[in-house]
Amino acid sequence: MDAGDRDAIAEAVRRAELGTAGEIVVVIDRAAGSYRSVPLVVALVLSLLTPWPLLSLTATSAPRIFLVQLIAAAILLAAFLWYGRGGRLVPGFIKRRRAHDAALREFTARGLSRTAGRTGVLLYVALQERYAEILADSAVDERVDPSVWQGVIDPLLDAARQGRLREGVIAAVERVGLVLAEHAPRREGDLDELPNKVVLL
Repeated sequence: MDAGDRDAIAEAVRRAELGTAGEIVVVIDRAAGSYRSVPLVVALVLSLLTPWPLLSLTATSAPRIFLVQLIAAAILLAAFLWYGRGGRLVPGFIKRRRAHDAALREFTARGLSRTAGRTGVLLYVALQERYAEILADSAVDERVDPSVWQGVIDPLLDAARQGRLREGVIAAVERVGLVLAEHAPRREGDLDELPNKVVLL
C-alpha cells in the first residue's frame, strides 16, 4: 500500500465522519503474528521420530543414529522455516485468534475507547491472516447488530483477495460511515477527535 492509497483512504475516513459523531480509525497490519515457533516445533518433533526406524530396522550404531538425527533436524528445520513462512503451517483458527487479539490491542492503543461519546470504530485488516474485523465502542456496539459489520467485512475481504485492497477499504469506510450516521448522527459542536490517517503496522 503506497502513499496514494493511504491518502485516498484517509480522505474516505474524513468524508465518512462528516455525517456522524463517530470516529473511524483504519489499521492495516501486514501480519498479526510471526508464527516462527510453529515450523520450529514441527521440525523438532519430526526429528525426534527419526531414530526409531533406524533403531528397529538396522544395526546402525548409536553415534551414527545421533548424527543422522542432527542432519534430519537441520534439513527439516530449514525446510519448514522456508515453507512455513507467513503462517502456512498454522491452523486458521489460531491465526484468526491472533489477529483478533491484535485488533483488540489496536482499539485501545489508538484511543478509540476514549472518545467523548464512546463512538469510536476500528476497521482492522490483517493481510497475512486474510482477516478483517470491525470493533466499536459501547455507544455504537449496543445499537448495531454484528451481522451489519459482517456485511461490511465480507466485501472487503473479497476485494482484498482480488488484489483491490484500496477499493475494498474505501468501500468499507463508506459503509461504516453510513452505519454511524444512522446510529450516532453528528451533533452541534462535534470535533474530529482522532487522526484520519491510515495506520500501517
